[in-house]
Amino acid sequence: MARRETKKVRGIYEQPAGSGIWWINYYAEGKRHREKVGARGAAIDLYRTRKTDALRGAKLPDLRRGKATLSALIDDVLEYAAVHNERSNRDYVCKAGIVRAVFGDQAAAGIKPQDIDRWLTEYCKTAATANRYKAFFSLCYREGMRNGKVEVNPARMVRHRKEPTGRLRFLSKEEYGRLHDVITQRFPEHLAEFVVSVHSGMRLTEQYTCTWAQVDLERGTIELTKTKNWSARTVHLNSDAVAAIQSVRPAKPRPSDRVFPRETTTARFDNRSWFQPCLKEAAISGCLWHTNRHTFCSWLAMAGASIKEIQEAAGHKTITMSARYAHLSPEHTSSVVERISSSTAQDQAGENESTNSHQNSHQRKKASRK
Repeated sequence: MARRETKKVRGIYEQPAGSGIWWINYYAEGKRHREKVGARGAAIDLYRTRKTDALRGAKLPDLRRGKATLSALIDDVLEYAAVHNERSNRDYVCKAGIVRAVFGDQAAAGIKPQDIDRWLTEYCKTAATANRYKAFFSLCYREGMRNGKVEVNPARMVRHRKEPTGRLRFLSKEEYGRLHDVITQRFPEHLAEFVVSVHSGMRLTEQYTCTWAQVDLERGTIELTKTKNWSARTVHLNSDAVAAIQSVRPAKPRPSDRVFPRETTTARFDNRSWFQPCLKEAAISGCLWHTNRHTFCSWLAMAGASIKEIQEAAGHKTITMSARYAHLSPEHTSSVVERISSSTAQDQAGENESTNSHQNSHQRKKASRK
């Protein structure tokens, strides 16, 4: 027997859908208010009561204010992220589950900066991880303030951890050759993915969401519509990248098909099943897939590309991001400092002396003619 469709009633909604937990949503004094009730009938009755009180100008119960749990604030953040920040939604869901297990039942207004700080110290192994969770707490409270559920944001008063400046790991030419050979032997079907990653500098999600409709091999370009910076950009492909894409191009590709399809329907752009074993066999440590993007930028810098050219090729939002690659190569740095060595200085002095002698000889000949 088919389930009878529930008639919609203004001011109430079920969240999550199918859970049997009903909420009310109403406005009073120009502010939006939401309350978790439970049964649908109780939600209808409470909504009518709240609307009547608001029309009469009666003071709303103090019980509602300041008693919202952190779990309720987390629900608001996930609702916000699903609509306005879809790219980070998966990360928010992960953090929400961890934070909710510890603080979910506590009144949001009762959580102090010290409570958050102590948990970050105990749970997070690195300063970077602690700062990301601190930002998540802060987002929860900002949404709570916007919705009138809390009045202060204790996460703002938690001290920001100082993150160490990490080394930007990139592959040397010799490492690239070793890894290329290993992938060719063990996983030849994935070789094109690796080559395109290194020679185009595309981010992982950019590369694995790219469709054939975005690829123009005649021009040697890929038109990205969704990037980390939420702005479209054109990726210019060199001959190695073009050849790699041509090797996996079907005879009649469908425009909507992805150039590099996922291995499974459950994994989200996860290529560790083949990439990590190849790194291990090639005896290359300290590398991830994102290292390929660092390699792309570093090789450009070593080839003499300007910071502005690196920014445009990699799609960096700010030139500061590209400036990190200016002196990554030990060979490049050695060539710079060698310019002030004694031998280089003597050679330069000899060149200057020869130039001056030539100029003086030319001037004497010119004066004798007069």
